[in-house]
Amino acid sequence: MEISFIGGGAMAEAIIAGILRQGVAQPAEICVGEPLQARRDHLVKQHGIAVTADNLEAARHGELVALAVKPQSLSDVAQQLNGALREDQTAVSIIAGARMETLATGLAHRSVIRVMPNTPSRIGEGMSLWLASASVGEAHKEAARAILQTLGEEMEVSEEKYLDMSTALSAGGPAYVFLFLESLIDAGVYMGMSREMAGKIALQTVLGSAKLAKESGEHPAQLRDMVTSPGGTTAEALKVLEEKGFRDAVINAVVAAYQKAKQLGENG
Repeated sequence: MEISFIGGGAMAEAIIAGILRQGVAQPAEICVGEPLQARRDHLVKQHGIAVTADNLEAARHGELVALAVKPQSLSDVAQQLNGALREDQTAVSIIAGARMETLATGLAHRSVIRVMPNTPSRIGEGMSLWLASASVGEAHKEAARAILQTLGEEMEVSEEKYLDMSTALSAGGPAYVFLFLESLIDAGVYMGMSREMAGKIALQTVLGSAKLAKESGEHPAQLRDMVTSPGGTTAEALKVLEEKGFRDAVINAVVAAYQKAKQLGENG
C-alpha cells in the first residue's frame, strides 16, 4: 500500500512510525510532502522514507493521501491539490475541525476519510474515530482501518456529528486527564511528599485505574464502590469532590468543548 503524507509534523510521524512498526507499509511505499528542510532530513534519517517539498509530487505517490497539516494551512493545501487527486486515490484527513464537505469541495475530490485521533496515538495507545464518504471503496477503508489500528483503538462511525463529540471527549480528553494528574501530584506535594514521589505514585495510580477499568469490563461506578469503604477516607474525599461540583464540572467542560467544535466546523 503506497501512502502519501501532506505535512510531516508530530502526528504524521506517529502514524508513519506505527505503519512501519506493524508492517502495514514499507519505507519505500511512503512519501511525505513537508516544507521544512529540517523535518525532511529528520524523517529520512529516522524512518528511511521518501520526502519532498512539493505537495503535488507527494500526493501523486499514494493510494491514500493523508492530510496532516495545521487547520490554518488547509486552505493553501486544498488550493495546491484541487483537482489533482486521481479517482483511485482517497484523501485521509486528520485536520481538526475540517468537515467532510469542506474537504471534498476544497480538493474537488469525493473520496474522503475524516479521522479524529488523539495524542496518545504517538505511543500506540490512542483512540481514533473515523468516517468515510460513500465514494470510498472497501479496500481503502480497510487500509485506513489497518493504519489507525497501529495507533491504538479505532472506531468507524456513521455520522459526522460523532467526530465533533470525539473532538471534545477523546481528542481533548488527555488534557483533562493531565490536569487531574497534575492536581493529584500537587496534593501529594501539599501533604509533604517530594514532587518526584508524588508524581510516580499519581501516575501509576491513574495508569493502573484506567487499565483496571478497561480489562475488568466493570462499570466505573462499581469499581469506585470497591475502593470506597463506608465512613472511610475515600468516602470523605468523594464527598468533597461532589460538593465542589467535580462531576458537573467535567460534564460541562466536555459539552463546552463539543459546542466549540461544532462552531469551528460551521465557521470552517
